[in-house]
Amino acid sequence: MEELADQVRRAAQDGLRVKAVGTGHSFTSIAATDGVLIRPDLLTGIRGIDRSAMTVTVAAGTPLKVLNAALAREGWSLANMGDIMEQTVSGAISTGTHGTGRDSGSIAAQVKGLELVTADGSVLTCSATENPDVFAAARIGLGALGIVTAVTFAVEPLFLLTAREEPMPLERVLAEFDELWAENEHFEFYWFPHTGNTNTKRNNRSAGPRNPVGRWAGFFEDEFLSNGVFEVANRVGRAVPATVPAIARIASRALSARTYTDIPYKVFTSPRRVRFVEMEYAVPRAALPEVLRELKAVVDRSGLRVSFPVEVRTAPADDIPLSTACGRDSAYVAVHMFRGTPYHRYFTAAERIFTAHEGRPHWGKIHTRDAEYLSGVYPRFEEFTALRDRLDPERRFQNDYLRRVLGS
Repeated sequence: MEELADQVRRAAQDGLRVKAVGTGHSFTSIAATDGVLIRPDLLTGIRGIDRSAMTVTVAAGTPLKVLNAALAREGWSLANMGDIMEQTVSGAISTGTHGTGRDSGSIAAQVKGLELVTADGSVLTCSATENPDVFAAARIGLGALGIVTAVTFAVEPLFLLTAREEPMPLERVLAEFDELWAENEHFEFYWFPHTGNTNTKRNNRSAGPRNPVGRWAGFFEDEFLSNGVFEVANRVGRAVPATVPAIARIASRALSARTYTDIPYKVFTSPRRVRFVEMEYAVPRAALPEVLRELKAVVDRSGLRVSFPVEVRTAPADDIPLSTACGRDSAYVAVHMFRGTPYHRYFTAAERIFTAHEGRPHWGKIHTRDAEYLSGVYPRFEEFTALRDRLDPERRFQNDYLRRVLGS
């Protein structure tokens, strides 16, 4: 800790910028710098579990997959998580990583305390009762307020989730979206462009018994089909775009319905080995059906060839100033393109739809918005920038990305 603080002080003496980087999962340049780059390799591990307070304190460089497995061994779990667990805990909260949930929010919404090194090299601890103004904003701080060194999460006794996955027509999903959201603790779906088909997933707590996906079924569906065959299909589509609609129709019918019950991180997360680029926006949850219908209409009439499904998730409103769910129940729409495939035309068309609905871009994924736009869709934007002015007046943690999204 003291070594990190000393690095920040040295950088200040040398007039250099400082940024911390996690696993490099973000598609934006949020962690890029022309100054000192801090890697969190030695800031790993669980510092302690407070069983009476139901919290765990973990070093900021700990990968989520390590945290999830360690908590499970101790009989604990986060309430909700995203479907990727390669990120560090600090990278995940700083960019607003989320899963899907009716009542439980993003990973940052589960944070109960933070420790960070500020621009003058001092170590600041914060929570709802200690430096509460910093705590409120730093849960999703974009790396603009300091370098997070430790995070305290709320946890709960390990529980079971039953996942129900099944195909469903897109129009049925959109017509029944409010009911599907209300009836399930965690609901998400994937729409396959060039088709009217989706694959839905409903996760709900279960009394058991544990009934995980079998080894063979898991390999066949999650590795062979969802990764191996999908990779080949995308390579074919990239080489011969005219084949994409036919491939999409086959892909949308490849996975069969299944139900299984397991501990949370084995239900929430899944292997993602096919490489892609991604844009994701949060829109008001009530606007989701209209947004999806507009996106489908654009794809259908434009001649675009989109080989990746569109992912849709939700989150309840929270009170974090730069959370994409700040102050409103939100639906997330993520568009992807296979790596190496031109994506600008598709993403531009999608972004035009999202911003027409006051969408908020995911901080770690491709977007073109700037501070002028973002200040209009985040009601507490100026609260965050005022805190940044106080904690980092010389912009020690500045970079080109933060200059664009937060202003100078």
